[in-house]
Amino acid sequence: MTFTFAPATRETAKARIALQGPGGSGKTKTALRMAEGLAAGGAIGVVDTERGSAKKYAIVPGRPDLGGHEFGHMPMAFCSPENLIAAVKAAEEARLAVLIVDSWSHFWAGKGGLLARVEEESRKSSNRGGKFTAWAPVNDLEQDMLDALLNFPGHVIVTMRTKNDYEMEGKTVTKVGVKTVQREGAEYEFDVVIDMIAGTGTVTKTRYEPLYNASVHHPGEDFAEVILEQLGQGVDPVQVIVDELVREGLTYDRALELHGQAKARNLLGSDLLHPKSGEPAKLGDLIKEYGQAVKPATTGDTNTPSAPSAEQSDAQEYTGPSAHSLADAEASAPAVRQAAPEQGQGPTPVTAPQMRMMHACFSKVGLGAKEDREKRLQATALIIGRRIGSANELTVDEAKTLLDTLTAYGDRENPAGDFAEMLSGLANAAPQADAA
Repeated sequence: MTFTFAPATRETAKARIALQGPGGSGKTKTALRMAEGLAAGGAIGVVDTERGSAKKYAIVPGRPDLGGHEFGHMPMAFCSPENLIAAVKAAEEARLAVLIVDSWSHFWAGKGGLLARVEEESRKSSNRGGKFTAWAPVNDLEQDMLDALLNFPGHVIVTMRTKNDYEMEGKTVTKVGVKTVQREGAEYEFDVVIDMIAGTGTVTKTRYEPLYNASVHHPGEDFAEVILEQLGQGVDPVQVIVDELVREGLTYDRALELHGQAKARNLLGSDLLHPKSGEPAKLGDLIKEYGQAVKPATTGDTNTPSAPSAEQSDAQEYTGPSAHSLADAEASAPAVRQAAPEQGQGPTPVTAPQMRMMHACFSKVGLGAKEDREKRLQATALIIGRRIGSANELTVDEAKTLLDTLTAYGDRENPAGDFAEMLSGLANAAPQADAA
């Protein structure tokens, strides 16, 4: 094995936020308000260990005057690390944009938590070292739980309780501050730690300089936007892999490497727009497609499967991004070699980063579904003033105009309704632009 140092590059990231404070300090409400800003219209889920207390902040059907937040709710009374791992997996399958764990403290000191597991391990007849040796298997469980939580592909917010901390000097007991109900140092697993006191949040730990010592009364969507701005400062790791795929000279071995990198970083399920067709796609599927296109032809080895035909590929079903290598899913990947973009005169074509952004922006205005392709094309035609057959026909300037428009409407209170109304106005003013 060769050990080398490569130039460090800051990457875009998902939020990892911890809210800590005593009961009644506003942790749950703050988590929900910040989650709405982070989700940008995506789904929010709450793992609720507090006897369903999060549901007090849910919406009441037919009573918009009462306010409330829209989120998926998962009650959890037995707070074992295995249960949290399963909850995170369910959140991935549900494609949640933000996962809230309220409260993470219960997975340390609650029923089924890590402290309870140490007691359980120490009482086993095979354990002769008491609690000291009982920590070994529990430490492994805790690491598995942390890996699952911190590798979640969306944003993560956890809440943690605090309690008064005391020390004794002789016969005198002195209050020395507050202590978080979690393993000591647990807060260092998160990028932003906010102490909550009576609804006011103060950043006590962060990796982002603009957030140092920030103090906000009732932090919510505005503060989440500040965090998002910091998270977006860097290189998009998904786009880095896509750029490698479309670069001339891609080899099958390199595609395998890229698949391994994406799998290790839990990126295989990342959404993007196909660099050629402009259709919504997954990074894992794209790697398999491009890898299949450059796979060396078989040379008489009957043990090496040949690439399937397009008809065979269409008839087979992809089993998901859990495949361990390209070979696991070759039967479902199109065996079509991607041609390099033509180099010629004329307007600069749409860029790969622009294509990738379009999917997220169309989703914000209610047109992100696969079956909405024709509606996306019609909307695009109305905005840029000409008909197109696919998104890869756009020029870089047209793509910028489209993205600017989508972003402007995606940030509104009623993005889908306002966007549809705008399109209707364009269609009425210039029916010749209708690309239906």
